[in-house]
Amino acid sequence: MDMSHLDNWQDETDDPKRQSAARRCTWVSVGVNLCLTVVQVVTGVWAGSQALVADGIHSLSDLAADFVVLLALQHSRKAADEDHHYGHQRYETAASLVLGALLLLVGIGMVWAAAGKLRDPQSIVLVNPLALWVAGVALLAKELLFRYMLKTGQALRSSLLVANAWHARSDAASSLLVVVGIGGNLLGYQLLDPVAATLVGFMVGKMGWGFFWEALHDLTDRAASAEQTEHMAREILATPGVLGLHDLRTRKTGDMILVDVHLEIDGDLSVRQGHDIALAVRQRIMAQHPVLDVMTHVDPVPPSSAESSAAIL
Repeated sequence: MDMSHLDNWQDETDDPKRQSAARRCTWVSVGVNLCLTVVQVVTGVWAGSQALVADGIHSLSDLAADFVVLLALQHSRKAADEDHHYGHQRYETAASLVLGALLLLVGIGMVWAAAGKLRDPQSIVLVNPLALWVAGVALLAKELLFRYMLKTGQALRSSLLVANAWHARSDAASSLLVVVGIGGNLLGYQLLDPVAATLVGFMVGKMGWGFFWEALHDLTDRAASAEQTEHMAREILATPGVLGLHDLRTRKTGDMILVDVHLEIDGDLSVRQGHDIALAVRQRIMAQHPVLDVMTHVDPVPPSSAESSAAIL
């Protein structure tokens, strides 16, 4: 099957610089989370800080998330083939779904562990002050990682990298509360540790549910935003030769959009002229928006009959 109609899109999404930047960003996250996991767990066990150990396990969940991202980056940019005529963009959305589920499970686990501490306050021991220093370093590292990953994800227009960045931010927030909990423990306020862990658990779980729900919608052919659709309609109507349009439909596939639209064109034009107008519409939309493909249908109409259609938009 001829896949040449996707060449322009593939040239953009398969840009080696874009892929390299995405992989580099994720590997930085892998390195940071690996170091934090080892340091937090070892120090937490030695210092007697359950909160720091839990935060280290949370960092370990980020490692799993990072490898999910790397897997998605490897597969989602594959070219269209006989089994995937529109490419493999939805690998990225599916990976975002997994990230959301992972965040949700981690949040539930943190709440459960904190509830156990609240039921038995006597089990909370005085921790070594070193745990507080390690928690502070972890907080700084995770916040810096979040800012780096978010900036990269936004620059690359990758919802997956943005989702992973916010995963890092959830860890930064949890580390902040761990700092408060350990500090409270050292000052004699032992209940601050499980209370902080409960708040972190709810926050992480809520964020996870949000990413899970968004990805689920995209996997079920959710349309582009109303703003994006309106902008595309205006671009189409601004194309010379287009008298009107109807049945403009969109659906998300990864970070890209698939578009179907009926174009109203002067019925007195030749087939060649109508084809050229439809091609101009496709090229214009794909140049101005993150669109994977545009399927056009030409409806021949008298010039006067299309005025009301254009006026509606």
